[in-house]
Amino acid sequence: MKYITTLNGQKYEIEIQRDGGLLVNGKECGVDFRQLGDSALFSIVTQDRSHEVVIEERDDDYEVLMGGRLFTVNVMDERAQLLASRRGGVTVDSGELSIKCPMPGMIVAIIVTEGQEVKAGQTLVILESMKMQNELKAPRDGIIQRISVEAGHSVEQGKVLVTIA
Repeated sequence: MKYITTLNGQKYEIEIQRDGGLLVNGKECGVDFRQLGDSALFSIVTQDRSHEVVIEERDDDYEVLMGGRLFTVNVMDERAQLLASRRGGVTVDSGELSIKCPMPGMIVAIIVTEGQEVKAGQTLVILESMKMQNELKAPRDGIIQRISVEAGHSVEQGKVLVTIA
């Protein structure tokens, strides 16, 4: 099965082969991917490196927290991609985008202000959770429309932190 995955504006074609192998843009990629219990926590081993990753489904996207960085990833199978292209295209790079809290924690700092222009990958908010500070970054270029939290306050998982347009 083939999937079209968009991460930070970059598209990747991911094919899961019948033998469990994985091709990324046509190149074989050795990955061991396992869910840890019934949680959103996963273990990924690739190129002899191990990573713990939190993956949450949000609306039509996935939020992936890895190495203290938050990524928003859009995944569509071939059929969904074809239907979207026939309707006039996929619009992941436009419209309002809500950055939601990937896990409960405390807002340490808000790096941006309302009305500020931001670039993809720019740090927006620093969240402390499980005694680790996580930089939540902009998944694409845009303008900060709303900041829905304050530094020093606790937040629940799924709470909207910042809205970008």
